[in-house]
Amino acid sequence: MTTDTKKETRGFETEAKQLLHLMIHSLYSNKEVFLRELISNASDAADKLRFEALSHPDIYESDSDLKVIVDFDKEAGTITISDNGIGMSRDEAISHLGTIARSGTAQFLKNLSGDQRKDSQLIGQFGVGFYSAFIVASEVEVLTRRAGAKQSEAVRWTSAGEAEYTIEDIEKAQRGTTVILHLRAEDKDFAEYYRLKNIVKKYADHISIPVLMPKQSSPQEDEEGKSEPVEFEAVNSAKALWTRSRSDIKDEEYTEFYKHISHDFESPLIWSHNKVEGKLEYTGLLYTPARAPYDLWNRDGARGLKLYVQRVFIMDDAEQFMPLYLRFIKGVVDSSDISLNVSREILQKDPVVDSMRSALTKKALEMLGKLKKDDPAKYATFWKEFGQVLKEGPGEDYANREKIAGLLLFASTHNNSSEQDQGLSDYVARMKPEQDKIYFVIADSANAARNSPHLEIFRKKNIEVLLLSDRIDEWLMSHLHEFEGKQLQDITRGSLDLGKLEDQAEKEKQGETEKKFESLTSRIRTQLGDGVKDVRVTHRLTDSPACLVIDEDDMGAQMRRIMEASGQTPPVTKPIFEINPEHPLIIKLDQEQDEERFDDLISVLFDQASLAEGRQLDDPGRFTKRLNKLLLEMCQLS
Repeated sequence: MTTDTKKETRGFETEAKQLLHLMIHSLYSNKEVFLRELISNASDAADKLRFEALSHPDIYESDSDLKVIVDFDKEAGTITISDNGIGMSRDEAISHLGTIARSGTAQFLKNLSGDQRKDSQLIGQFGVGFYSAFIVASEVEVLTRRAGAKQSEAVRWTSAGEAEYTIEDIEKAQRGTTVILHLRAEDKDFAEYYRLKNIVKKYADHISIPVLMPKQSSPQEDEEGKSEPVEFEAVNSAKALWTRSRSDIKDEEYTEFYKHISHDFESPLIWSHNKVEGKLEYTGLLYTPARAPYDLWNRDGARGLKLYVQRVFIMDDAEQFMPLYLRFIKGVVDSSDISLNVSREILQKDPVVDSMRSALTKKALEMLGKLKKDDPAKYATFWKEFGQVLKEGPGEDYANREKIAGLLLFASTHNNSSEQDQGLSDYVARMKPEQDKIYFVIADSANAARNSPHLEIFRKKNIEVLLLSDRIDEWLMSHLHEFEGKQLQDITRGSLDLGKLEDQAEKEKQGETEKKFESLTSRIRTQLGDGVKDVRVTHRLTDSPACLVIDEDDMGAQMRRIMEASGQTPPVTKPIFEINPEHPLIIKLDQEQDEERFDDLISVLFDQASLAEGRQLDDPGRFTKRLNKLLLEMCQLS
């Protein structure tokens, strides 16, 4: 170390302190993951060096033999993980080791409950990386020098994983990073050859550079009594997993590779491994996670696949190969048809990338389709985590709209469950022989959808209706118009036409009823004035006296709220007020001669219908006053 070493003590970011404390106290049951995470980081550092060397070959510093070394000292209770990858500068060490720079951190910490078992699952969902070292270490030292920097520009970073860390300038001959773990007393049994070797084989056998450990042989001395240098040997296969034949790869290896690239503690739900040869040559290995990351709803966040070109790492988040509605898909794509000297700008203009994106998207959808068909329980887990994101698909990917539609799940009047567990194919299979439409209703909540007055005629005729209540559902259905040749019909829009589900006698009776109540509808229209687009007799109600309908091309309540939330002003739309001519209240209303009472009754019925649709009343006080007035009159009559 030089005499003018710059040394300073700095505090961790608040989020880092909280996460460190929780990891040390929560991940007691799976401590060995620290080695997986640190070796994974070392492998990433080698990948980054290899990519940078494409344009700056001298960055190798005459040593292009990339590797990771895992060493230990049982007596001292230390484990050392070294790599000769890209390394870090002083600023990078402060940035990478003192801060958690990840979208969703605040939400992650907010969800922690203090229950160790539950919190360990959340931490695994978030990903821990370097900080996992403190699960077993009372102190961690990091010695690092960025490739291409002077030997005197290396730094030592030291911390006990509490409130602060120190960083100082040192001399370091070799580029790359060395992490020294000073193990806690209860964890010193990790500093043992066979235990470390088994962990490396378990978690890092798929890594494409060798992981070396000291050979286990008797110490030898030369003639002068000096110990000979320690020999190292590779303990992993050091072959990129995606380049191997599928038949040679065990499920456990696929799982561990997923955890390596995603830093996820949980196993993936499913994966798809395909090698494409012909006009285009590439290999794709795609994974569907079991849990949604905390930044799933950040559409501008980092996403995409790890891109390799001829097994040379290019970038971590190549978003060009997967559409936004599949942003949860993790994996690797390795191509022989893309230039090694690639950049994000070049990728955006490359027709080869467009072809690969189309093919990889289809593979991802096929993977999800296979999961839905083969393991409905697992697919239900997937749907709870990612279903609303998948609903973005029909509006963003016209070419695959039918495939995406086949993956969607909805609640339905077919059963009493509020779970979204019915697919469109299930619905079509149960359709009545004379039925030619798929019916659905959109509401603000699952209960509101299930209790919508618009369902009454459908229940009477035993016709299934899909119940939609997610915020994205109206937007989804504005892009999804048919499935398997069947038109999708919103039962709250326009005039209800059940087609062949109604016989001729019913239609004739409806026409007669409409004529009979023409004077009443005209009278109501006059009273409601500009508050409605129209008033008409309905045949969709059996129990309710009235309901509101929106015109075929008008914007629904969900889309209006989305626009308002984004600061936009939605167009003004007026509802259609429909009355049930067979309801006693409407029959009584038709006979009402007192204009004031008529106005009160119509206003209350209109406001009730608005509430049933989940609308906000323009004047709740007036509604309450009129309702109380009518109730009082009833009490006086009795």
